[in-house]
Amino acid sequence: MKTLLLIFCGVLIGHQNVNSTNMTTIESQKATFGGGCFWCTEAVFLSVKGVSKVESGYSGGKVKNPTYKEVCSGLTGHAEVIQVTFDPAVVSYEALLEIFWNTHDPTTLNRQGADEGTQYRSVVFYHNEEQKKTAEAYKAQLEASGVFKHQIVTEISPLANFYVAEDYHQNYFALNPGQGYCQYVVRPKVEKFKKQFASRLK
Repeated sequence: MKTLLLIFCGVLIGHQNVNSTNMTTIESQKATFGGGCFWCTEAVFLSVKGVSKVESGYSGGKVKNPTYKEVCSGLTGHAEVIQVTFDPAVVSYEALLEIFWNTHDPTTLNRQGADEGTQYRSVVFYHNEEQKKTAEAYKAQLEASGVFKHQIVTEISPLANFYVAEDYHQNYFALNPGQGYCQYVVRPKVEKFKKQFASRLK
């Protein structure tokens, strides 16, 4: 698949490594996007070299501090998303977006496989105008390439909120490998990703 552009936020977090002669700041960046059930997307991105943190959560709705049950009702307007903290010196915007678009179907409206509802929509939440332009340009390039047989329905919207999901959703696949959904949905997706992107693994 062709090289992709990216959708990651411009939030910077400074990490300082201080010695007796100088101080070096390593900047991490964040990305927020949804590609269906966050158990799947979290498991994929936790394996990516250069990614230091992945949090599952909810974005895009109007209800403050929603619960999983409320989001699953489809009435909150939120999507299941992940927020990724990564080092752009190790993994680029382009590489992360390539992974994003290759590990879900951006042509199915409000659905990924058997998971159906607005909470499972394909979405990029941008944090500044630069990220908006990058995402929109990439989406246009992807559509023009004809890689997908059907129209891309990925939503590109500003990040207005991000609510971290309940503790039991974090690192779900690693902690619940024997759970049915993990066995039949998450595991095959993660294994396919690891074969396709072997050079990107930690």
